[in-house]
Amino acid sequence: MIKKPKGSLTLQVDEMWSIVKNKRKKQWIWIAFDRNTRKIVGLYIEERSKKSASMLWQSLPPVYRQCAVCYTDFWESYSEVLPFKRHRPVGKESGKTSHIERLNNTLRQRISRLLRKTLSLSKKLLSPYWGNF
Repeated sequence: MIKKPKGSLTLQVDEMWSIVKNKRKKQWIWIAFDRNTRKIVGLYIEERSKKSASMLWQSLPPVYRQCAVCYTDFWESYSEVLPFKRHRPVGKESGKTSHIERLNNTLRQRISRLLRKTLSLSKKLLSPYWGNF
């Protein structure tokens, strides 16, 4: 169980896509990132939909669902799923989502299967190395 750290809880939430088998089969990786501790506290992999945004919200520890302020882009699913008091949609120029955007960029640079234009692609959604999410 995660105890509430002193100070405010701030999450940066974003999604990125990768392909499985062929370019028509996109899988979206939804990530919730604690700005203060720089840890991933929520993760969900599926399509880009309201259901997936809801599942990401459910993957968060209770303390984050109760106390954290979530900074996101303007994707409509976030405003439908995240509680009004906890959600702050912002543009990239604000810098409020810069850490999660940097994480996504780093993942794309270091993991060839996450590149948008690549010859390396996942043949299966689940890998024996990843375990079950």
